[in-house]
Amino acid sequence: MTVEQEWVMQNIPEIVGVPRPGEDVQSAARSRQLDLIEFDSEAPAAAPYRESITGIAESTGLSQFVDIDWPDGLAPTPSAPPDGKGLALPAADVLIVTWTMDEGHALARVLTPGADSRDNWRWYTKNFDGIAADMRVGCPARNYGRLGTYWSTTIGDTSVTLFKSDSHMSQDGPALANEQVWRQIIADVSPKWVITTGTGGGIGTRAEVGDVVLSRFVAFDCQREFETLNGMKYSCPVHAPLDHLPTARSLFKYNGGFLPKTNTRPPTTDTAQSSNHGILTTDFFGFDNSVNTYGLQGKGDLSEMGDAVLGMVCKDMGADAPNYIAVRNVSDPQISAAGITLPDQARVAADIYKTYGRWSSVCSAIVCWAIAAGV
Repeated sequence: MTVEQEWVMQNIPEIVGVPRPGEDVQSAARSRQLDLIEFDSEAPAAAPYRESITGIAESTGLSQFVDIDWPDGLAPTPSAPPDGKGLALPAADVLIVTWTMDEGHALARVLTPGADSRDNWRWYTKNFDGIAADMRVGCPARNYGRLGTYWSTTIGDTSVTLFKSDSHMSQDGPALANEQVWRQIIADVSPKWVITTGTGGGIGTRAEVGDVVLSRFVAFDCQREFETLNGMKYSCPVHAPLDHLPTARSLFKYNGGFLPKTNTRPPTTDTAQSSNHGILTTDFFGFDNSVNTYGLQGKGDLSEMGDAVLGMVCKDMGADAPNYIAVRNVSDPQISAAGITLPDQARVAADIYKTYGRWSSVCSAIVCWAIAAGV
């Protein structure tokens, strides 16, 4: 689908998307990225976004979540509280990493019910001072004084460590400290599989909010701070276990009512069969529009800002690397460029994320469950 003005009027709050004349979409790119990373649907300021879906401004972001009827023996079972700060992440069969505040809320609500990524998950500060020395002042990890938060769960016989990263390729600076974080957490957990998960922008006209792209293919499309990585492509040689994927799609229905009311169908999943249908990692706030301003079309089915770092790290690790897959939900589809400036298109994409990102992330969290259940 392509988001037209009528779609905007029907699906996102009227008070958002106020134009700022003269604003250049890239001059404010890093601050806009940070705004989306830190946006918290549980916060009082997010009431208009919550009310646009539930009709209840006072409700917290996921308080209306409908509990999922999991298959027998496969319900996620959170661990007791992990140990405190500074320690290694717990070893596990699967490491699941997510990135933004609302992605964390959704992943926790699905896989560690009763333990929220913001309020309950434990701080991860191992080697913080050394890694933070390579980070830009003002980035989230340095502001929080941690690399992320974590918890553990089990799904059937599979042990899972979940990590909400405060390190971001787009925020940490040119030293790419996020690469160090990936190496360290993989060494801690020693997983069979790594899943990087969260939201992203749909590329092309097929995607609707809530659709999930699964890809063992990741590629860099870098035109600014990390131009030396531009065009680098990576792929996991092993296909993820997807026997439970049909069940996962059937479980979307429990919270599908919180996705845009004008979606034409229930959310679906697409498993990439090649790099040009995989995940595209940009170093700029790019999004697909009807005139292909950022040249994303044909390079992947979804754009985001970090997953290819995992592919790069795993290639460098060689035979010692875990298997990996990117599981990304479409938080914002292609935007129509008709009669709207590029900065306003960027704002529409951001506002769609703020309204639906927590709920579209429920879909990708359920897909993470399906993969872990098959490991």
